[in-house]
Amino acid sequence: MTLRAVIAGVGSALPERRVDNAELAAQVDTSDEWIVERTGIRTRYIAGPGETTGTLAADAARRALDHAGIDAGDIDLIVLATATPDQTFPATATKVQTMLGIVDCISFDVAAVCSGFLYALSVADSMIRGGGAKTALVIGAETFSRILDWEDRTTCVLFGDGAGAVVLQAAENGQSGILATRLHADGRHQDLLYVDGGPSTTGTVGKLRMKGREVFRHAVVNLAAVLNEVLDAAGVTADEVDWIVPHQANARILDATAKKLGLSPGKIVVTVDRHANTSAASVPLALDVAIKDGRIKRGDLVVLEAMGGGFTWGAAALRY
Repeated sequence: MTLRAVIAGVGSALPERRVDNAELAAQVDTSDEWIVERTGIRTRYIAGPGETTGTLAADAARRALDHAGIDAGDIDLIVLATATPDQTFPATATKVQTMLGIVDCISFDVAAVCSGFLYALSVADSMIRGGGAKTALVIGAETFSRILDWEDRTTCVLFGDGAGAVVLQAAENGQSGILATRLHADGRHQDLLYVDGGPSTTGTVGKLRMKGREVFRHAVVNLAAVLNEVLDAAGVTADEVDWIVPHQANARILDATAKKLGLSPGKIVVTVDRHANTSAASVPLALDVAIKDGRIKRGDLVVLEAMGGGFTWGAAALRY
């Protein structure tokens, strides 16, 4: 039998404050029609006082543990993907560990921006396959609202805050679990999507900057390629896929990627309209929604994919 990392539970968390396009239109030069037409986004959630990447991550983790029926003390690995940590250090994963009441386990952050959850999932999968862990929490959590330029209408309308988590368990199982992951990066394009600050350069947090048209072009090409790559690695075809859970960046990217692969739009899980782009949180958030509402069922073949600043991109094929 093959040792695989099986998803035992999922969970997500959103800030209390929900912001619709009309509220944004009262603050910057934009409109609901402009935002919906170009992005598909209608609402997003913005973290308030006392809500941080760490608190959202911990809430999502608790819900994933409850869904899995697993005690926090059984966790021996936490991998948290984020581009907006609570502090420069320590890792936000260690803060989540403490909030969950776990005294000792491997805990660290992964920084790959919107692809972060795929990177974190691949790391945890590798550690489970290699015997380094048996039960893992993989979390994507962000408070992007804190690095946005709220006077730049081309970026501030695109992002939101939130967290999503999965519990992975080692299982001797020939079918269920993560079948394959594929990751990529190309730093030549980092000036197309970046934050203009950092501890080693400006000594400040900085603000997000993006050249949207160029990012869109790279995203469609890279995501289609990595999806085909991971399907080949898993030994399955696109026709066999039940659901695609993509990074929720922009409805037009989702549509264009589906067309490029010849996939039915009905197989794409879409939550960008209600959550906007939550970076590393978007894939696990969407996965939680689709599992909890009954669309994704046990035995379904699911493909996750994302691309983010760096550029980084990746995909995972799994049997839920």
